[in-house]
This record gives sequence, C-alpha cells and structure tokens, in this order.
Amino acid sequence: MEARMKNPAVVLPEAMQPLLDVVRATRGGGVPEATLELVHLRASQINGCSFCVDGGVKSARKSGVSDDQLFAVAAWREAPYFSDAERAALALTEAATRLADSSDPVPDHVWDAAADHFDERQLSAIILTIGITNLFNRLNATTRQPAGAGW
Repeated sequence: MEARMKNPAVVLPEAMQPLLDVVRATRGGGVPEATLELVHLRASQINGCSFCVDGGVKSARKSGVSDDQLFAVAAWREAPYFSDAERAALALTEAATRLADSSDPVPDHVWDAAADHFDERQLSAIILTIGITNLFNRLNATTRQPAGAGW
C-alpha cells in the first residue's frame, strides 16, 4: 500500500507538537503505561489503522505488555491474560471508540467498572488516550499510511 499523502500533522507541523503534548500528558496521569498501550492498540484495531497497530505493538512490547496480551487483545473478554483494571479500560476504549454504534455509547456499567479501578486523573488519561488514538487513527487511515512507515 502507498500513502495518499503524508500524515496531515506532518504536512502541518505546527499541529504535531500539540498532539504529542497530549500523548505526553496522558503518561503523567497515573495509569500504568502498559494499560495505556493496550488502550491505544485496541482502539487502533477497531479503527483498522495498520500504521497505529504496527507501532502500537512495538510500543506495547517496550512497555512490558506480554505477547499473550498482544495476541489476545482483540479477544480480551475471552482471554485470561488481563487484569480487571485492564478489562475495564478496554471496555471503556471499545465503547468510546464505537460511539455511533449505540444509542447509549458509554453505558453506566462500562463507566462504573472503569471508575471502580481508576480515579478521575487516571480516567482522564485513559479518555485522552482513547481520543488522541482515534484522531491519529483517522488521520492515518484516511491518508492510507502503511504499517511500518515512518513519519
């Protein structure tokens, strides 16, 4: 596959730094980096962003995510490799990524499960990770950025 164009945040470089600042801010929210990497990877899988899935797997490994988790994240509900907190974060990721799929996009039971495991600062980091991942997914998928390509 060949990209249609460069990533828009590269074409408009003044846009990239604020996006990276959001990513950096999420890392200070008190959520284990491995959990944020799983969130990023799951949202990228849902959105079919090969660029982000490829980069997300590499980044997740560096953050200590196990191969078992990497291989099973798409089927996390049925896999034994995830903690209750990771499951809550993944459920929130799926709900917040698939907003248009339901009249109640983030049901109370999904929110409550996440809130049982994460405080407001941590929830903010997770929600921002979901949002920025969805933005990057949309930029990369729209412009067909291929997996393994650099910016």
